[in-house]
Amino acid sequence: MDLRSEKIQRILSKYKFHDVAIEELQKLNRIYPDIIPSTGTYTFTDNTQKDLLKLIGNVPVQYGGRTYNFPIQLWLLDSFPISPPICLLRPTSSMVIREGKHVDGTGRIHLPGLHNWNYPMSTVVGLLKEMIAKFEEDPPLSTKTTAEHKDPHELLTMVSNLQLDGGGRQNRPVGKVSVIGGGDLGMASVMSILSKCKVDKLVFIDVAESSTKGGSTDLEIFSLPKVEVSRDFSASAGSRVVVVTANAWSGEQSYVSVVQTNVDLFKKIIPNLARLSPNAIMLIASQPVDIMTHVAWRQSCLPPTQVIGAGCNLDSERLSQILNINLNTHKPAWVIGEFSDNKVAVMSNVGLNSSVRTEIAATPNVTKPLLDRALDMMKNRGQRSWSVGLSIADITNSILTDQKKTHSVSTLAQGWGGIGAEVFLSLPCMMGSNGSTRLAGVSLGEEEDSKLRESVTSLSNLMSQLRI
Repeated sequence: MDLRSEKIQRILSKYKFHDVAIEELQKLNRIYPDIIPSTGTYTFTDNTQKDLLKLIGNVPVQYGGRTYNFPIQLWLLDSFPISPPICLLRPTSSMVIREGKHVDGTGRIHLPGLHNWNYPMSTVVGLLKEMIAKFEEDPPLSTKTTAEHKDPHELLTMVSNLQLDGGGRQNRPVGKVSVIGGGDLGMASVMSILSKCKVDKLVFIDVAESSTKGGSTDLEIFSLPKVEVSRDFSASAGSRVVVVTANAWSGEQSYVSVVQTNVDLFKKIIPNLARLSPNAIMLIASQPVDIMTHVAWRQSCLPPTQVIGAGCNLDSERLSQILNINLNTHKPAWVIGEFSDNKVAVMSNVGLNSSVRTEIAATPNVTKPLLDRALDMMKNRGQRSWSVGLSIADITNSILTDQKKTHSVSTLAQGWGGIGAEVFLSLPCMMGSNGSTRLAGVSLGEEEDSKLRESVTSLSNLMSQLRI
């Protein structure tokens, strides 16, 4: 994306968050290189005007086995990306705007992502993906016709006449999952996903540079149904979930040097995976999981809702089971925070089968004795490859089936519970086909809050020493 023109530089220099805005535009360019920046004068509803940056281009909308380019225009306010863009359709002379749920008669686009905009969780890349999905459900443009007796909503008619599959669904997404990295955890993830999830194809890619390689030869020998073994990242293209288990531990003495070896491995694989499957949810299981999930998010340029880590999901499922069976609470519970000794336990405010929206219970003094007892009962339970593989499969299943189950996964924690730093921690998130949605933050007890703050400082310090 060329931002070097004198006009663009002049206007961009007046933006309040200049550096962050440029970084956001560069991320957008990697995923949507055909969206072009320009300048113009925007007229607000009170007739005041302002010189602003705007983005012009087309978004690809698919239906009926064909792709249609819908022209759009995004005006970036001078408080971008803290403030959302103003989104408009740009119909050509042969198009008619169809007023509907997400587009008004003037062509102004209204989306949940705009209404709930919350940077850095909200990004233009994520917004465009939501826009495409909504336009495929209810196309806002139709083709003009010359004959007066013809239906002017030709495009809508074509969409409504699309053939449905046997289950009554339209264009069912392909259930393709890719597992990147061999060894015990990679193999355990493959087997667990095959057992737990309904997949159309599972691609297993053994990374040569990984210290956890192995298993691909055996999978090739025994030729499991729906499994494709490859050494080429291009085989992962079009995946709905990409699981990364690769590690590259070195013989270096310092912990920072060891982690840096893993970061260097990710440089070779994460950008390629994101380019080949830009709509996928990336699930990181490499260690240290909070750091490597943060690194993957930075390197992928994907929205934070699309990059998560396995984090404390396994511990959370174990905690819930102990509370349910041994302590008779019948409420979900989660282990949150850093994947270390600083983990903290929290409990849901509703029962397991409640239809009420799940939230974290805001009464730590009441729940703490139960949670402490359950955590004590969990001691000495290891994190073996097969158990982590089962946890990965459970998260993957929630994504593929749009289950909206709440998992404790490593996610961008900035803004949650007063956390100001850009760090990744395990937090309760509803997982579905569009990725993760964090549960609202609550006030924690003094001890629990202190542990989280300590983790934030530790993780921030380590991230600052890495060359990402």
